[in-house]
Amino acid sequence: MTASTLYDKVWDQHVVKQYDDGTALLYIDRHLVQEVSSPQAFAGLVTEGRTLRRPSAHIAVADHAVPTRMRHLPLPDGLASRQVSRLEDNCKRFGIHYIPMRDDRHGIVHVIGPELGFTLPGATLVCGDSHTSTHGAFGAIAFGIGASECESVFATQALRQRKQKTMRVILNGALAPGVAVKDIILALIAKIGTNGGVGYAIEYAGPAIATLSMEARMTLCNMSIEAAAASAWWRQTKPPLPMSKAGRWRRPAPTGTRRWRIGAACRPMPARGSIAKSGSMSRR
Repeated sequence: MTASTLYDKVWDQHVVKQYDDGTALLYIDRHLVQEVSSPQAFAGLVTEGRTLRRPSAHIAVADHAVPTRMRHLPLPDGLASRQVSRLEDNCKRFGIHYIPMRDDRHGIVHVIGPELGFTLPGATLVCGDSHTSTHGAFGAIAFGIGASECESVFATQALRQRKQKTMRVILNGALAPGVAVKDIILALIAKIGTNGGVGYAIEYAGPAIATLSMEARMTLCNMSIEAAAASAWWRQTKPPLPMSKAGRWRRPAPTGTRRWRIGAACRPMPARGSIAKSGSMSRR
């Protein structure tokens, strides 16, 4: 029997139809909705006269255009205010559970998903945000989508997707003093480049994984998009939550999986950005 990764198993369980061009119609279990990528999707539903296939499979929160503090004050007039009010109105119209700013459950969309138990192992989860790969820390296939794809999930609860290749990143050793989980992903990017993950779903494995907290694993999966990976997860040796739909996932890497080894004792790695200056790019 051919060995399979968690990604392979969960993907296969969600394929509705396989197409001759290599793509598949993939059932989507959960959809996190936010204010920046959803207006066009809702507008498309209205224009076509469509309804939501499964309103209970979506939750919405405004987290891009809201202040961190002073949330009891009204938002000043402008784009941010319009985006938030439009999201609230659309959720009322289509019956989507909306978490307002003053609600104790409000927060960053990729944090509240796990906090509320909306993110589940073995599920397919999407959001109109590139860092949706965060949820892979919980054993889900999670990836960011665009506005037109958001509309497709609203209307059909499915997406036509091409299965990614798999890349296993093995983390050896233990984190040295002063080394954080962001240094691991920066060390990986130093090896494979900022586009090294194009077309790949990354699986993190190795003894160092056992020493990482769930928050650190979320960070690792979150930052995998900086290497251009579509999604990421960590090799499951036991369910990350008391009730795991995915079950236990212990298996060797399948043939064809690309592999990289990273020493968890790597040195701290400061990241330097760049800014435009006089028509050229200069280091900060």
